[in-house]
Amino acid sequence: MKQTTKNWIGAVALVLGSSAVTGAVVRMAPSSVSPKEETFMGQSAASMPASVAAPSGLVDLTGAAESAVGSVVYIKVTQTGKTQRVQVQDPFSDFFDFFGYGGRGRQPQEREYKQPDRYAAGSGVIISTDGYIVTNNHVVGEADEIEVKLNDNREFKGRIIGCDATTDLALIKIDAKDLPAIRIGNSDDLKLGQWVLAVGNPFNLTSTVTAGIVSAKARSLGANGIESFIQTDAAINSGNSGGALVNEKGELVGINAMLYSQTGSYSGYGFAIPTSIMNKVVADLKVYGTVQRAILGVQGIDVSSWIDSEKAKGNEPDLDVVEGVYIDKVTDASAAEEAGLQKGDVITSFDGRQVKKMSELQEAIAQHRPGDKVNVTYKRGKKEHKVNVTLRNTQGTTKVMEEVDLDQMGVSMKPVSEEEQKALGINYGLVINAIRNGKMKTAGASKGTIILWVNDQKMQTVEDWEEAVKSANQSTDRTLWIKAITPSGRKVSYVIELDE
Repeated sequence: MKQTTKNWIGAVALVLGSSAVTGAVVRMAPSSVSPKEETFMGQSAASMPASVAAPSGLVDLTGAAESAVGSVVYIKVTQTGKTQRVQVQDPFSDFFDFFGYGGRGRQPQEREYKQPDRYAAGSGVIISTDGYIVTNNHVVGEADEIEVKLNDNREFKGRIIGCDATTDLALIKIDAKDLPAIRIGNSDDLKLGQWVLAVGNPFNLTSTVTAGIVSAKARSLGANGIESFIQTDAAINSGNSGGALVNEKGELVGINAMLYSQTGSYSGYGFAIPTSIMNKVVADLKVYGTVQRAILGVQGIDVSSWIDSEKAKGNEPDLDVVEGVYIDKVTDASAAEEAGLQKGDVITSFDGRQVKKMSELQEAIAQHRPGDKVNVTYKRGKKEHKVNVTLRNTQGTTKVMEEVDLDQMGVSMKPVSEEEQKALGINYGLVINAIRNGKMKTAGASKGTIILWVNDQKMQTVEDWEEAVKSANQSTDRTLWIKAITPSGRKVSYVIELDE
């Protein structure tokens, strides 16, 4: 499983690729009330679910654990080693020079080198009886092969339905029926101090259940583009990524994603992606293959952080509010600009939901699609305003975003050979070694054409090409500007509109 560390607060690091948890049962204070009259949170103990209250006065999590463990799977991924062409020097070239070869033996030779395959592991959560499984993007995003092992030891091949790096979520599918799908709960209903379980496969210890409490909500760590993490003191360790965070009822409330650590192992806090974000991402990946991401069009920070920064400069800010999102910039031609929002405004509510910090605003927006109409409450000059806003996509429209499949381009490419480089006077490029009906053929490209630049990016590897197409698809104009050279040395260019 892929692990990534990011420095945060000195030597402390955030580690992607983990999760687990600590305690399981908490003893309540002794009660002088008779068992028949004992109450919990205003309700009789007899009326509470077994997973919340037990006759002995304990918070019993056994029911939640038993119902959730069968829905969590072990995921093993394989990333096939890439084959590269490398130049090597003949070790006997100098020896052959003694026999009058005139240094010809010293010419470097080109050979193919295959990097070793890479293996990793993580967890996933079955969300439907017909085989849909949610996990982290950093678990399966780079996988060439996916193996899924169920709690009952059955094994299946998995295939990717869609991945979203912005939220670090991914949806995969196995061909199976009547699977033990987990019940999905509402992460918005979680309370601080509420007990939760983390279920996963830390350190390859399959079907591990640990427990902790909700330590905080709507945490932003700067690890993903959109994040509003559930923070828990449940242990999160390598292999738990993509596993389930469940409440006392055994309902899924989050997908475990990372840990807070100075060592790379659990040392206090874990973080999970809430189901309020997961539900929207999964629905989009199922229907569209890509996330229909709504954009408000503002850049900002928590009001508290802005106030602190102003005080550090010797200023005395007076916004008449200490919670909300301070708008530092409004994007041109955005929904926010159209609605009249300005730099210096403070957003306090979004679609009827109170907003205290940026992570809460991101979470609220993440639940919407382009074209949705929402109401925004904000403060300007100590006066409250309300406005209706129509959200847009990353391209500034309300249309459905369609992911461009690389197969639609209709070409297969490989790095240009050393001989072709010498013949054409170039030192990089991707040669089209196969072409069929598709966007490239329609634009006029043919077999043998060497692609040099795409949207001001050099084409040195096939990955460069794939990234250029992906970036263009997410841009505002969705256009590929291609510079190339033919086998005869003639320079050509192509323009491909991805909207067409």
